[in-house]
Amino acid sequence: MSRIDKRNPQDLRPVFLGPGFAKFAHGSCFVKFGDTHVLCTATIEDRVPHFLKNTGSGWITAEYGMLPCSTQDRVEREASKGKQSGRTQEIQRLIGRSLRAIVDLKALGERQIKIDCDVLQADGGTRTASITGAYVALYQAMQRLLAKKQISSLPFTDQVAAISCGICDQKALLDLNYIEDSSAEVDANFILTSSGKIIEVQACAEKNPFDQQQFMDMLQLAQKGTSELFALQKSVLKL
Repeated sequence: MSRIDKRNPQDLRPVFLGPGFAKFAHGSCFVKFGDTHVLCTATIEDRVPHFLKNTGSGWITAEYGMLPCSTQDRVEREASKGKQSGRTQEIQRLIGRSLRAIVDLKALGERQIKIDCDVLQADGGTRTASITGAYVALYQAMQRLLAKKQISSLPFTDQVAAISCGICDQKALLDLNYIEDSSAEVDANFILTSSGKIIEVQACAEKNPFDQQQFMDMLQLAQKGTSELFALQKSVLKL
């Protein structure tokens, strides 16, 4: 099938990861998946949630938000509404879960790292771009702790990246933009590790149910896409 941006079904959009973007953050990454742009920052805090006090374990949490002019119609700031939407809460919990899954929280010590993902411009795949950029920001924060000898080694157990897939006109596509996502028959997000493991899969039929083969087609595309993202993460972090 012909995609609106002339990509092949298995192609990512142009991806950019810019570490060290925010001057005052303990770690940061400006991430672009095509026209989706997200600023991810990491802040180290010498405290943990109350349920982890005196356990010796650390914590990683995330906040996510879309800036007012990130879409064609101005998005109201959720702070002005006095509450977060269900979508926002779901996405920020997903980001936190994805990062905690690849970190030894005991090795982090009794401290918290807070990840902020602010969507500057949205064209589909904001959550997957956020997770991919958040890993880079988190890695820099861990390097900061190591340089200050506050941890003895980097506590990562794996590497994480995320990508969207979908079924459009019965064809599996990688990294959907907004137009593709809004008309897709099936919409899916894959959060994978560099060792080949799955952290989370979100997949739903927007129109017709999908079969096992279609799911496997999307999974194979996601594995290909994240392998490219893992390589880019390593490149910008100079690993």
